[in-house]
Amino acid sequence: MEIPIVLQPILTLLAAAILVPVISFIGKALKSEKIREIFAVSGFIVAFYKVFILYEAVMSTPGHVIKYDLSGYGPPFGVVFTVDLLSVFMAFLFCGLGTMAAIFSVRYMEEDSGLDKYYALLCTMVAGMVGVVFAGDFFNFFVFWETMCISSYVLVAFRTGRWEPIEAGFKYLVMSTFGTLLVLYAMSLLYGLTGTLNFAYMAQAISSTSAASPVLYFILGLMIVGFGVSASIAPFHTWLPDAHPAAPSPISALLSGVVIKAGVYALCRISFLIFPLIHFHWGILIGIISVLTMTVGNILALWQNDVKRLLAYSSIAQIGYILVGVAAGTQLGLTGTIFHIFNHALMKGAAFLCAGAFIYRAETRMLHELSGIGRRMPISTITLSIALFGLIGMPPLNGFISKLILFTSAFLSPGMVWLAVAGVVNSAISAAYYLRFIVVLIRHEPAGKIAMFKEAPITMLAPICVMAAFIILFGIWPQPILDFAQEAAASLLRPEAYISAVRGGL
Repeated sequence: MEIPIVLQPILTLLAAAILVPVISFIGKALKSEKIREIFAVSGFIVAFYKVFILYEAVMSTPGHVIKYDLSGYGPPFGVVFTVDLLSVFMAFLFCGLGTMAAIFSVRYMEEDSGLDKYYALLCTMVAGMVGVVFAGDFFNFFVFWETMCISSYVLVAFRTGRWEPIEAGFKYLVMSTFGTLLVLYAMSLLYGLTGTLNFAYMAQAISSTSAASPVLYFILGLMIVGFGVSASIAPFHTWLPDAHPAAPSPISALLSGVVIKAGVYALCRISFLIFPLIHFHWGILIGIISVLTMTVGNILALWQNDVKRLLAYSSIAQIGYILVGVAAGTQLGLTGTIFHIFNHALMKGAAFLCAGAFIYRAETRMLHELSGIGRRMPISTITLSIALFGLIGMPPLNGFISKLILFTSAFLSPGMVWLAVAGVVNSAISAAYYLRFIVVLIRHEPAGKIAMFKEAPITMLAPICVMAAFIILFGIWPQPILDFAQEAAASLLRPEAYISAVRGGL
């Protein structure tokens, strides 16, 4: 039986997760355990290719939306996969960064035990994220959301020999579960009001109401808080600075690069599809959350000596920038949001992997103990500098383009100039700790054991250098990703094609 094209990326990753322990057992018998790593990386590459095939299918479909009903049970009651350009954009990002993290893990994780479980969980987490963006109903969405969350909890606490990962994983579990329960409660209320869990039918039912009731605003508030916990918006961000340092660096790169973006995706999808701005005026609220999040993240990052905590607080600030475009609510703003989601995944993913390279050699996360290491590890330091300059928004790197679009969208939106000013001021603040990070690495001649260090292994440098090259490339030539982001933003702002694709299938 031919597997539907919509399911192929998800099933590829889930099959890889199931088979990794088997391949690991065979590798041990053959005394060649690297077969496990090769198999896991190959699984991500194949999944990325399947997303590319799906992209071509979506582009050739009228309305650029593909719907698939699982087991023949269609909407409004059945399980539905609905894929548009935004879904494909996010899936590309998840599988791409997952591939980079898996390659980096080959050397970084080689001294750890239980690596068959590690790679299985890695594949499962990314499969869950892809399922989240492909889901067309809340039941399907919730199953994949929990798949993503549970896998990420375990990966944060993977190194069980130390207390820090256990504590961080448990804190992440508690706070994320609280957010998920709020979303579940909101889902139950929406089901009671509309009689369906399907996104398109739910949107149709709510748009037919004459006015936005207080109950619907309450449900929207639950959704913002629930998904905001996973997206690490302030004041629900406190799990992230603990989870990042405790997790292995490849997992930190995924948490910051894509896992918290799944929360932003969910917030955007639900807000613009089910609670559109023309009926629900939530732009100012998102703008306030945006300013609070970027300010808290940047201010707290200034005080950090732990490099991974510093980058974690930076991720919180970057979520604030991403929400600027959501608050603006225009196509320009959403284009900036989607483009910055992509750029931040590249920049912060590269930054965390570079930090992992330093930690791999020096066995410390403390910035003052890494003084001078940049002179012994020049490639890692140069790529880190590219990533950090991109996060500041320095031209001609990709972060400059997306930040410019975001702040311009706020400036052009009525009553949102204050949001643009806050973004510019916070970008200036962020430059202080990014530049301090670089200066400490290269300011002094390496002394003591640091003077004996060598550059990171090639399997760790390869994904870092590839990501740094893309940071430069898409800063100089942003048009391919910018056009894709613009089309994805259009599909989010004009959901008629999404709704008609689902309803037309009945």
